[in-house]
Amino acid sequence: MANQRSLQIQEEMIQLSVDVITLCQKLSLPSSVVSQVTRSVTSIGANFTEAQDASSKRDFINKVFIAKKEASETKYWLAIIAKLTNDAGEVAELSERTQKFVMMLQKIVNTSKDANRKSPIVNASEMANR
Repeated sequence: MANQRSLQIQEEMIQLSVDVITLCQKLSLPSSVVSQVTRSVTSIGANFTEAQDASSKRDFINKVFIAKKEASETKYWLAIIAKLTNDAGEVAELSERTQKFVMMLQKIVNTSKDANRKSPIVNASEMANR
């Protein structure tokens, strides 16, 4: 079950997806690029959300790692979009936000692999109970 922090992260992932899709709608891009970046950016949040209901710790780690790989792929497609449009501004901001997810998701994977940790995402009330 998702805690408050994971719900906040999910919302940030949804907003990133919406922002990337909105940017693609504004720009004249090849449909293949739009399709690829849309699939990868929406998959970040979808896999992270699926991880919240994982059947095991291994399943959780796998889903979060897939979300991280999708974030890395999204950065790749954003770099292509930046080159195609000569628009470094908005695309760079989206790429920076995506990179933050790459780093955060990798940290969750690393923390989850630590046998002494119960949960990689903990809210304040759960910390008080530890």
